[in-house]
Amino acid sequence: MENKTLTRYSEITEKNRREIVLLRGAGCKWRRCTFCDYHLDFSPDEDSNFALNQTVLGQVTGKYGKLEVINSGSFVDLDNRTMKQILDTCIGKKIKEVHFECHWMHRDAVAALRNIFETHGIQVKIKIGVETFDSPYREQVLRKGIDETSPAEIAACFDEVCLLFGLDGQTEASMRYDIETGLANFERVCVNIMTANTTGIKPNPSVIDLFMKKLYPIYATDDRVDILLNNTDFGVG
Repeated sequence: MENKTLTRYSEITEKNRREIVLLRGAGCKWRRCTFCDYHLDFSPDEDSNFALNQTVLGQVTGKYGKLEVINSGSFVDLDNRTMKQILDTCIGKKIKEVHFECHWMHRDAVAALRNIFETHGIQVKIKIGVETFDSPYREQVLRKGIDETSPAEIAACFDEVCLLFGLDGQTEASMRYDIETGLANFERVCVNIMTANTTGIKPNPSVIDLFMKKLYPIYATDDRVDILLNNTDFGVG
């Protein structure tokens, strides 16, 4: 599903300064999360995807020495030519740290990816969307497809974690627990506030208000915590 209106390149100039690109792949293989319609940005046409991704990657300058690559799924959903273009871009622009996203189901592919880039002196950081460490809520309500309950075990293959707040049933205590658990087990935490989309999961304004009053003031200045009040706050999407 091609969407030419999306912004696909930006710079993150506050915490952990880096360039960021939103690429397009074959689409998320899990595609069962009840809250997500992000996977709609995909195309089965590999040539078209590569042409688009090549243009987006052409905007990367390397000015921060760091690049974040996101797509509507995991890095494994990107075609081989795009992956090579990412590597070539990092080498050519002297980028020493690159971030990718990965679903739990593809965790066994992470080690090989790290090896490829680290051969060229490029460090790979992998982000996983856990949304919450309350595993019954995560699997029964959000249907994330993570069959592990231990935060430490989940973190074994990953460096960074995404959390999702603003949902029915979440409390100040549960959100604080999720952030603190993320900080204890991962290098970085990215908090996403639920925004209305085409799914049946809707944002809860009272939970969002609670987060903004009680937790946002605490974590907004934490260098290890990114907070996206809107899903386009990184400048892409």
